Amino acid sequence: MVERRLRAFLPQRAVVSKRQELLAYDCDGLTLHRHQPPLVVLPDTTEQVAAVVRLCNELEVPFIARGSGTGLSGGALAEQPALVIATSRMRRVLEVDLENERITVEPGVINSWVTRAVAGDGFYYAPDPSSQVACSIGGNVAENSGGVHCLKYGVTSNHVLAMEVVLPDGSITTLGGNLPEMDALDLRGVFIGSEGTLGIATAITLRLLRAPASVAVLLADFASMEAAGEAVRLITGAGVLPAGMEIMDNRCICAVNDFFGVDEYPRAAAAVLLVELDGHPLEVKESVQLAQELCRQAGAGGVREAWTPEERERLWKGRKSAISALGRQFPSYYLQDGVVPRTALPRVLAAIERLSEEHGLAVANVFHAGDGNLHPLILYRSDEPGVQERVTALGAAILRLCLEVGGSISGEHGVGSDKRCYMDWMFSPDDLDTMKLVRHAFDPDGLANPGKIFPTPKTCSESARRLVELKAEGQVLPAEVQVV
Repeated sequence: MVERRLRAFLPQRAVVSKRQELLAYDCDGLTLHRHQPPLVVLPDTTEQVAAVVRLCNELEVPFIARGSGTGLSGGALAEQPALVIATSRMRRVLEVDLENERITVEPGVINSWVTRAVAGDGFYYAPDPSSQVACSIGGNVAENSGGVHCLKYGVTSNHVLAMEVVLPDGSITTLGGNLPEMDALDLRGVFIGSEGTLGIATAITLRLLRAPASVAVLLADFASMEAAGEAVRLITGAGVLPAGMEIMDNRCICAVNDFFGVDEYPRAAAAVLLVELDGHPLEVKESVQLAQELCRQAGAGGVREAWTPEERERLWKGRKSAISALGRQFPSYYLQDGVVPRTALPRVLAAIERLSEEHGLAVANVFHAGDGNLHPLILYRSDEPGVQERVTALGAAILRLCLEVGGSISGEHGVGSDKRCYMDWMFSPDDLDTMKLVRHAFDPDGLANPGKIFPTPKTCSESARRLVELKAEGQVLPAEVQVV
């Protein structure tokens, strides 16, 4: 009946029901788990999204918002029968307002397209996830995505002014406004990063920034990952604020060099550090000199400068392509997203290496070093017996390590279905109950992206193991979680 009702008001091509076509929606960027949805719709307008959600509300059908499918936490996974509402056809730029330095786009607009639309006028959009040529703005809003430049310019929430939102009952509202700060409750901030559990954004107004007058990128190579981490600590400790700081380990370096067929990065280096500095030309010149000195003080074998757009792009191209390059060597990978204080980087990286050896799984490290947002890639072959359990256990051990040094279980990939069973490692029962109250205020029937973020009876497959751990710590599982 749901499909028949949908076809009554949606274009024929907007309803996907054939099994072979639904295969494209059985997972997002987290390929460790796959669940094929029974039905997918691809609306073109806000009105169509609202009509679909109203029907779901009427028939009590759960629904899941999906963008480009590049998410890495299983946030768009249909673990239970639910209607997937894909916004990938909503790709219009609705308004460009350069006078007020803002742009309004639909959720399916690709991240890099925003900068492309205004670059000729000297503007750009700052948040730049590594998947920016594929990920959509709607997905960035849902996950509060960051990127290379979040160290200096902040994550998605720092660049969204307002959103047109379809709420879980099918009504349409606006959150935020034309000013960066409004004199009301910040419901805009509540919605960003809610992972599709509070509704679907259908039009998003973004802040634009003027392109900096001068930009330089440094590439420093080190004989150890700990030395690269020490360089990060020295640079930030000296008061230098780079636009971005990224580290890649030797496994990533070799994979990227092989991928492009040229040794852009020193192949023998244990780690390379990319540092981007921007601003006034004199400021950038002084910062480059100081950063170089600090890198050498930390033990850099060499420091290379890139000043022209072409030179800078060559250095960043490898970093942006690191995951794809590793994917050519290992058909499967599990990308984690923990955060640690910058001062803890050297010892945490050493500990991840030890964990890798203990679990018998290769780990490649590529991450946002400036804000301590780690992205360890656990590399494996899915046809190896029992490997999925080992991969999951190693991922959990890395997240536990991040928390032990005062960090977080996620920096920008979200919780989704991947990390919900670890939420009580970081938050108290009262914290979690408060979060659920907020979700209930937006979605009292629990139809929007059900089963995500919080452990539930049907979805927390780690309940039994977690119960043992929590009992040992003198704690209990949340009341609604049943041990399976």
